[in-house]
Amino acid sequence: MGIDFERELNPAQLEAALHTGGPVLVIAGAGSGKTRTIVFRLAHLVQEYVSPENILLLTFTRRASQEMLHRAGMVLGRPLTGASGGTFHSFAYGVLRRHAQDAGYQQGVTLLDRADSEELLGELKNHLDLGKGDRGYPKRATIADIITKSRNKELSIADILDREAYHLLGYQADIERLADEYAKTKRAQGLLDYDDLLFELERLLVERPDIREYMRRRYPYVMVDEYQDTNLVQARLVHLLAGDAGNVMAVGDDAQSIYAFRGAVVANILDFPQTFPGAKIIRLEQNYRSTQPILDLTNIILAGAKQKFEKHLFTEREGGARPRIIQTLSDQSQATQVVGLIADMASRHPLHEIAVLFRAGYQSYPLEVALTRSGIPYRKYGGVRFQEAAHVKDLLAYLRLVANPSDMLAWQQVLGFLKGVGVKTAGKIATALLGGDAKAVDKFQKRFADLTDLLRELDGLRQMRERPAAALDRAMAHYAPIMQRLYPDDYPKRQAGLEQLGQIVTSYKTVDEFLADLCLDGSPEEDERTENAVVLSTVHSAKGLEWRAVIIIDLVEERFPSKKAMQRQDDMEEERRLMYVACTRAKDELALIVPGSVFNRFNNCREPAAPSPFVTELSDAVADRYVETFTGGLRRKNEQVQPGAMTREDGYLAPVICPEPPTRPAYGEGPRPISATDAPRARHAAAPPPKSAMDTAGSRFGLCEHKIFGQGKIVAEIPPDKYRVNFPGFGLKVIVKDYVKLL
Repeated sequence: MGIDFERELNPAQLEAALHTGGPVLVIAGAGSGKTRTIVFRLAHLVQEYVSPENILLLTFTRRASQEMLHRAGMVLGRPLTGASGGTFHSFAYGVLRRHAQDAGYQQGVTLLDRADSEELLGELKNHLDLGKGDRGYPKRATIADIITKSRNKELSIADILDREAYHLLGYQADIERLADEYAKTKRAQGLLDYDDLLFELERLLVERPDIREYMRRRYPYVMVDEYQDTNLVQARLVHLLAGDAGNVMAVGDDAQSIYAFRGAVVANILDFPQTFPGAKIIRLEQNYRSTQPILDLTNIILAGAKQKFEKHLFTEREGGARPRIIQTLSDQSQATQVVGLIADMASRHPLHEIAVLFRAGYQSYPLEVALTRSGIPYRKYGGVRFQEAAHVKDLLAYLRLVANPSDMLAWQQVLGFLKGVGVKTAGKIATALLGGDAKAVDKFQKRFADLTDLLRELDGLRQMRERPAAALDRAMAHYAPIMQRLYPDDYPKRQAGLEQLGQIVTSYKTVDEFLADLCLDGSPEEDERTENAVVLSTVHSAKGLEWRAVIIIDLVEERFPSKKAMQRQDDMEEERRLMYVACTRAKDELALIVPGSVFNRFNNCREPAAPSPFVTELSDAVADRYVETFTGGLRRKNEQVQPGAMTREDGYLAPVICPEPPTRPAYGEGPRPISATDAPRARHAAAPPPKSAMDTAGSRFGLCEHKIFGQGKIVAEIPPDKYRVNFPGFGLKVIVKDYVKLL
C-alpha cells in the first residue's frame, strides 16, 4: 500500500518531498515541519526505487540523522538499510579512512579528539619554550579555540584575536607559531583533528577527480539539513559532492542562522541559487507551533532584515493572546516584574512550559536571585548559574568575611589569591588569624608582602556592612587585577557577569541580606530532580526548543542587541535573527521586557536605556504595551514617557538622565539616592557638557590603566576632571582622572 503524501503533507511540504530532479532549496520557517518534510522525501525516494545506498543525508548531529532515517523507515514500512546519514565530520572521516593512501597518509589516519589536540598543543608549547613563568599566558584550551576558529572561519589568527580576544593580542606571535608547529606535527604523524577532516576531504576531492566522480555516482541524492549553519568549507564540500546540477536538497532557514561565532556563514544559504544554477526554491511558511498574533510580530522582525528570502509565516490555529511589550522602570525592577509574569502564566501553564530567554548567560543573574527569593524553581541552560561561576564565588568570598569574620572557607579562598600561597598555606594563615596568633600572622606578613594589603582591605570592607553596594565596589576593585591573573583568557566576559552583581546589590541595605538571598538557592542536584521548573536559557541554547509561554528580557541597546554587534552591520543582522529565533519559541504567549533605565555602577548613576531597535520597529497593531508604574504595577501605555521627565509617586523618584557621570565617590560612599531638592541640579546635569578642544584630538593621548577595566586608550578629555577611554572588551567609558594611571 502506497504512502498518501497529499494527506500527510501540506502543499509546500508535498512539493518539496516529491521533488527529485535537480537542486532544490527548501526555506523552512520556524515551526513549519522541516523534519517531517525531509522524512517524507527520504521515503518517497526509496519508494521510487532509489537504493538507500545512493542517498547521503548530512546533518549537524548524529542523532538527527538517525531519527530522520528511522522515521522514514516507519513511513515506508521497512528500514532504509545502507543509507549514509551523519554529520559532515563523520562522513569525511569515513571517506578519508577508505582513501587514506590517496590522501597522502601511507600509514592510515588517526583522529585526535579535543583532549588530544589540547595535549599536543601543551607539548609543543613546552618544546618551543613558550610562556614559561608567565601566569597570564593563554591556556591550551583557549589556544585550541583560537586555532579552530581561525580554520572554521578561514581567517588569520590576527583577525580572530582582533575581533574576539583583543586582550590576547600580545600573544599573537606565539599563537601563530604554535598553530604552524601544530599543523606540521599532525601532518608528520598522520594525525587529523576535527577541522582537518573537512579540509582534507576537500583537498582529496579537488586533487583527485576520479574519486570525486566516484562519490557523485555513489551518492546521486544529497540532502543537507540546517544548511544555514554550514561554514565555508562545508558549503564547498556539498558543491563538490553534488556538482552544479546534482540532485541536492538543502533545507534550512536563513532567518535562523545564528552561529557565526562557530563559523556559520549565512551567505551559503542566501547564495544557493547562484551556486546551483536553476535551483528550485520552495518556502515552508505554514507554522504548526505558534498562534497568529505571535507570528504577526515575528513577521515584522523578519521584514527588517537587509538580505533574506521573503517569507510570511501563518498558521491555522485560531485565536491567541497578543504579545505584550512591557517597559519596566529599570533593569533592577525587571526581575520583579518577570517573577510576577511567571506567577501569572503559571495559572495557565506548567512551570516547565514557561521560559525566560536572554542574549547572554550573565543577564539572568538578577532574575535567579528574584526567583530564589520567591521560591519558584528554575533550570538554566547556556551559561552557568551565578552561584556556580568561579569568579562570582571569588568576589563573594570578600563579602562573606564582612558578614562573618570567622568564615574559614572564605578566608582560605581569599588568602589563596595571594601570590605564592597554596591551599595548605592559606589554611595555616587563616588558622593563625582566627586563633589570634599575632606572632604567626606577623611571620606570614613578612613572608607574603600582599597579605598586609589584603588585611587592610578587609578591615575597610568591614566598615561597609551597612553599605553593600560600596562594599561590593571596593571588593571588585581589589579583585579585578586578581581576576585578570586567574582568568587571563576571558576576564572581560567574566567582568560583565560581575557588573550584574553590582546591579543586584543596589536593592539591599546590608551585606548580610545580600548574601542571604544569593546563598538560599537549592543545589544543582535538587534542581535536576525538579521536573516542574521554569526554564532560563540563552537564545542560542533555546534554538530547536519550544514552550507555551516565553519571556524575553533585557531588550535594550547593548544588551540585545549586544554592544559588540552594534558596531557591525553583519553582526546586527545576526542579532535580528536571534530575536526571530527567540520569539518563535513561543506557542501561546510571548512577553518582551524593556528596562527603561540601567544602573551604571562605575559612574554611580542610573542612565536611560535605549529600547532595542527590534522592539521600536513593532507597531501597536501587533502587541499590547504596558509600562511599570512607580508603585510596581503595570498600566497600558498610551503615550511615550518624555526622557528626563521628573515624576514622584509614593516617595519614589523616577530615574534621572545623566549622560556624563558624576565624580566617582571615594570608597565607602555608595550611590546616593537623588532627593527632591537635588532634582534641579540633576536636570541641569543632563545638559551636554561643552566640548573640549581635545575631543577632536584624541590621537594626542596615550594609554592608561584602570583597576577594573585594565589597559585602555584615552580618546578624549572631558573638562574638568574626566577622560573618555576605549577599553578593549568593554568599549568607551567616561572615567574620573584620579582613577586611571597614565602609561
